[in-house]
Amino acid sequence: MDPTLAPYVAVALIFILMGAGVPVFAALALSGAAGIVLVEDFGFLMTRLKSLPYSTTAVYTLVIIPLFLLMGAFAHHAQVGKRLFSVASKWVGHLPGGLAMASILTSAGFAATSGSSVATAATVGTVAMPEMKKAGYEPSLSAGAVAAGGVLGVLIPPSVLLIFYAALTETSAGKMLIAGFVPGLLTTLMFMAGIYLIARNGASRSAVTQKAGWNETMRETTRAWQVLVLFIVVMGGIYMGLVTPTEAGALGAFAAFLMLVAYCLRHSEGLWGKLVESFRSTGNTTVMILFTMMGAAVFSYFLTLVQVPNQLAQLVVESGLPPLLVMALFLLVFVPLGMFLDAFSMMVIAIPIMFPTVRSLGFDPIWFGILTVKMCEIGLITPPVGLNCYVIAGIDRSTPLPQIFRGALWFVLMEVVTIAILFFFPQIILWLPALMSVN
Repeated sequence: MDPTLAPYVAVALIFILMGAGVPVFAALALSGAAGIVLVEDFGFLMTRLKSLPYSTTAVYTLVIIPLFLLMGAFAHHAQVGKRLFSVASKWVGHLPGGLAMASILTSAGFAATSGSSVATAATVGTVAMPEMKKAGYEPSLSAGAVAAGGVLGVLIPPSVLLIFYAALTETSAGKMLIAGFVPGLLTTLMFMAGIYLIARNGASRSAVTQKAGWNETMRETTRAWQVLVLFIVVMGGIYMGLVTPTEAGALGAFAAFLMLVAYCLRHSEGLWGKLVESFRSTGNTTVMILFTMMGAAVFSYFLTLVQVPNQLAQLVVESGLPPLLVMALFLLVFVPLGMFLDAFSMMVIAIPIMFPTVRSLGFDPIWFGILTVKMCEIGLITPPVGLNCYVIAGIDRSTPLPQIFRGALWFVLMEVVTIAILFFFPQIILWLPALMSVN
């Protein structure tokens, strides 16, 4: 077949297979394999498949992914999220929308111990939703706040998605993790400011808790020491160049394990069951990510074989379009992708095509990576996929899914504003990684 037609056939096959219910990783692998056969032959495909899955996943950097996931699972079972919400509610619960703000702060804090958006939304939702319902919050605001707070799990380090991007683009994993801190803080503040404005003018303005005294607030704050310890162990070690990201992940997982053991001994709870569940959830998510990478590797190899990324880069460079406009158009592509795909699938499809153009135009891959993750965040809270919204619907069955999506749309607007700030002021993203002791 003509190599110029093969990409169209392969892309059409992806959507046909996904429409038939085939998992994304299998749809990518089958479409890529079909494309390779169309431009070469079956023997060529078999030769490449002997080594491609192994070479794609046998990457030292990817060891960080299960370590970060395991750290988050241990922290979840050690009730770190429950303590964080109690602390956050003491600080801001008396403000309009204070408990919703507390859920955002809790999500930000728990994100510093977990690399998963879904885990963050589930942990915080289980703790915060009943409290907000008891206080009389509008269901759409409370559900939307928790769903949106969950997206901080893929941005605030340690983030599995940032590591995933680093592996796809061969960018420094340490710098990618450090680069997520300031944008994560900015997103947290933006969400809290938005909640305050919504609650002050809405039905939730009177749903406030009694203001805690200074001594009580400080005493409660000291109970959240686990988050500070984990963050210093992981991100402090990376930033100062004392450990590699992989070593930091191992140290963080071990520290979280000790916290889980201490919690179980103190409360006379069974440790074995929590360990089994932690390892099971970590294994399931890690396997999903690696299979997605393998499927994407086959499809990406096909695209490279027919030179789609290079042709796109050349076309963009010769088009005369302003480089910033090109980057904006690239980011907009993630909006329709986010309507049907999860964050990992969006990245494995789009990044191999876009990244050569990003490099040829001279943009910093760390800047583009953070913006890409921000666009993936929007996909986590918008219909019809909106995974975080489905998680909240499973936790709070009394709030209909459309109402949860409606509450999350306010936070989509806040995300757009935040992305615009980061887009036009890249130093917000880049200044902290530039100060790191090592690469």
